[in-house]
Amino acid sequence: MQKNQKNPYDRREFLKGTTAVAGATAIGTLLPTGMALAQQGKLKIGLMLPYTGTFAQLGVAITNGFKLAIEERGGKLGGREIEYFTVDDESNPAKAPENANKLVQRDKVDVVVGTVHSGVAMGMAKVIRESGTLWINPNAGADEVTGALCAPNIFRTSFSNWQTTHALGKVLKAKGHKNAVFITWKYAAGEQMMAGFKEGFEKEGGKLTKELYVPFPQVDFQALLTEIASIKPDAVVAFFAGGGAAKFLKDYQAAGLKGKIPLYGSGFLTDGVLDAVGDAGEGVETTLHYADGLDTKKDKAFRLAYAKTFKLQPDVYAVQGYDAGQLLAAGLDAVKGNVGDKAAMIKAMESAKIDSPRGPWTLSKSHNPVQDMYLRKVVGKENKNMGVAWKALADPARGCKA
Repeated sequence: MQKNQKNPYDRREFLKGTTAVAGATAIGTLLPTGMALAQQGKLKIGLMLPYTGTFAQLGVAITNGFKLAIEERGGKLGGREIEYFTVDDESNPAKAPENANKLVQRDKVDVVVGTVHSGVAMGMAKVIRESGTLWINPNAGADEVTGALCAPNIFRTSFSNWQTTHALGKVLKAKGHKNAVFITWKYAAGEQMMAGFKEGFEKEGGKLTKELYVPFPQVDFQALLTEIASIKPDAVVAFFAGGGAAKFLKDYQAAGLKGKIPLYGSGFLTDGVLDAVGDAGEGVETTLHYADGLDTKKDKAFRLAYAKTFKLQPDVYAVQGYDAGQLLAAGLDAVKGNVGDKAAMIKAMESAKIDSPRGPWTLSKSHNPVQDMYLRKVVGKENKNMGVAWKALADPARGCKA
């Protein structure tokens, strides 16, 4: 960057610009509410999620959860009706800038909601930051999104990759495990979850003996499972999700490792796949920001509404989509639907306390949830809550300057 160029992502400059936009639309605020909202028209929401491929079921669950939150508010946000624009990102990072531009430049959406794949999120980031479009990320945990790439218009309602496995260090220490092997896909999410676990485990005096990687989205695990059997670690920690997670759990059992070497993981290893894996998941322990059987009023109401609406049981992806809707509602209610007043909308979202099915959470300065991480154990078809592994865990947001 040349010296005479302004940093386009500077927080003060961003908010100054949004104030100007708000001023340009101030005349609308002088009109009767109904007339002002009529002039604003429908709120355009872009959904950029995977609807085909390995993560398709995750994209559907997030969409369902998000739309449920909107329907609970009468199908409107800030008094405005909703118009959806949908892009299947195919979990393909190479197509991410083009797909993001379809929503931002072609469809001119007010808000982008997406995505699942961390690599896709990284590809979206430049487009979103430069356009200033509000972005609510309902899953992709790339640490950089609320780290070095943080910006006032970027929010996340899920987790950072670091968060999901960092708490496992304490768990393994309490179980008496002194060394472990980590196995995952070779892409941003897998590498960062491995790093989060390694940091947490080593702080507890443990040793990560081996890092094993599979190219994404391949699901040929046999050679690496044979290697694990030869290493004989105290424990194996894994991150896979969706169809890849189901295949790994079944292959782990088929390789004769289940019952011999305890298996742990990020909660995505067992979330949304238990119907597909039979008893292969039984007894696997994971850490995540949601668990079955939390026994709270909000979670019970959410699960009932979701099952009634979609004839499916919700999972953590549905919760994250639902909370994306709740966070957006908090911002739009504060500005009465006027998305042009970005400064006020962002301020309201930053200070929101979300009453979530996972438990109440707030946002860090980098716009990442500060939330409890639960220890869960697969019992039958449930990721049963075994207690809080880490209370109000906040991501370190390394590199965030916003």
